[in-house]
Amino acid sequence: MNRFDKRRRLSRAAAASPVKNSESGPALSPTGASRRRFLTGTGALTTGAAATPYLATAFAPGVQARTSEAAVPSAARDSLTDVRLTVNGRDYQLRLDPRVTLLDAVREYLGLKGTKKGCDRGQCGACTVLVNGRRINSCLTLALSHEGDKIVTIEGLGNPSALHPVQKAFLERDAFQCGYCTPGQVCSAVALLDEARAGAVSAATPDVRASGPVALSEDEIRERMSGNICRCGAYVNIVAAIRDAAGRTTT
Repeated sequence: MNRFDKRRRLSRAAAASPVKNSESGPALSPTGASRRRFLTGTGALTTGAAATPYLATAFAPGVQARTSEAAVPSAARDSLTDVRLTVNGRDYQLRLDPRVTLLDAVREYLGLKGTKKGCDRGQCGACTVLVNGRRINSCLTLALSHEGDKIVTIEGLGNPSALHPVQKAFLERDAFQCGYCTPGQVCSAVALLDEARAGAVSAATPDVRASGPVALSEDEIRERMSGNICRCGAYVNIVAAIRDAAGRTTT
């Protein structure tokens, strides 16, 4: 068989078998077209059936996150632990999973949204709160470990009619941009001032043998606030605000 005979046979076979999927689409055999239609149809059906319960839940009116104890599976309910937290001078009786962090307890259970969740790894400082007067990253500690402690969040420092000196200085110096890190910055600065007055030194303190209040130079403030990150870069005004607040709280 020469090459011309082969071409004629291929042309006849192609003319007999192809089925056009569309005017501009590729040629498909009847079997291939049926298989594609079957797979497309069953894929859409399967996806729709699997997604329906989630779509119904997501768009149903009045649906909220499951936070009640009744909605928790019985096996998980057995592990819940009673804890009493004192936050901003008020006592709260909670029933929590032992793995709940202080950050999540404050935000999700007490509704105090001022404390922010940033990195959730103790690196950014957005979740800083005061516990017994000391600043901590609330994302790194469990709520159950703070029963009996005095916890202060940004909501407990002041209010619009009676601002804390640090809050007032931050406003006057415009020491923020997006504001997401600001609650943690303010709480950290409040603790910083107390630490400096108590004579606690830092890596920037020239003479660690000195007793009494530490002079809060720009280097001191930057070192002591290094655990709080401002992604907007408002550090110049943050340092200025803390220096202003330091002058007010020592007079």
